[in-house]
Amino acid sequence: MSRKVSAIVATAAASMLFLAGCASSTPSTTESSAASGVDAAAAALVPAEFKDGIDVASDIPYAPMEMFDENDQPTGFDYDLSQAIAAKLGVTISFNDQDWDGIIPSLQSGKHDIIMSGMNDTVERQKVLDFVDYFNAGFAIVVPKGNPEGIMNLADLCGKTVAIQTATSQIDLIKAVDPTCSKKITVLEFPSDGDAQNAIRAGKASAGVNDGQVAAYTAQTAGDGKYFEMVNPTDSPEGYQSVLTGIGVLKANSGLTKALQAAVQSLIADGTYGKLLAKWNLTPFAVTEATINGTK
Repeated sequence: MSRKVSAIVATAAASMLFLAGCASSTPSTTESSAASGVDAAAAALVPAEFKDGIDVASDIPYAPMEMFDENDQPTGFDYDLSQAIAAKLGVTISFNDQDWDGIIPSLQSGKHDIIMSGMNDTVERQKVLDFVDYFNAGFAIVVPKGNPEGIMNLADLCGKTVAIQTATSQIDLIKAVDPTCSKKITVLEFPSDGDAQNAIRAGKASAGVNDGQVAAYTAQTAGDGKYFEMVNPTDSPEGYQSVLTGIGVLKANSGLTKALQAAVQSLIADGTYGKLLAKWNLTPFAVTEATINGTK
């Protein structure tokens, strides 16, 4: 995949981005004035071309990491973290809706600068991006309320149909499980996590697989908790028990990666990171250090 040497900072262009899963364009940009709380050491690392602002690509919604509030403004843990990073770096960070399939190409084309979208740091993705890791989560299974098919582990998905958002690590997980099955798993891929949930509700799939934090939020909130429940599998293949989530940055922008790492580490040190996790009931998924490319 080709890379762009210098990223384009264009917060004014944020109103021309695609809504996830559709072809029409709709603005969804919220900016932080970042007027206080600057970490001078972290701010000094920001490359000159990003001093005027950093543009985030995020596939919205993917609750609780990113979603829209009642005023159609972005919210969620990733959004809050992006604004806290903005304050540490003394820059404006705009948060913009971008469909998942095009989220990495949007960096390569210069439309956006970084990705904050609950994106798992994987060795495969490290061929294209560097990751500033800020979250630690495993996978969980989403089943209809009451778990009518008695799915308790990944092995119980053998011979069943599973609904998953396309181009996600969950598909790699199913591919790792499938060779152990006497009856193969059928995967239905959907452009958004919401579409995958609808397939489960409609009886087109027996279950879904998702990041643990998203599965927990889905089970708690969808239909006020009436539609789904979460299953924590204990038979995850090697490499899938715990998954780091990170900010994706083009490898050409290594200076920006270092600035973001310093900002996240500063937020961990001063307690802001912990407060944001607690706000979204995500404390169990905390990291103690903002590593770069922590998945090996």
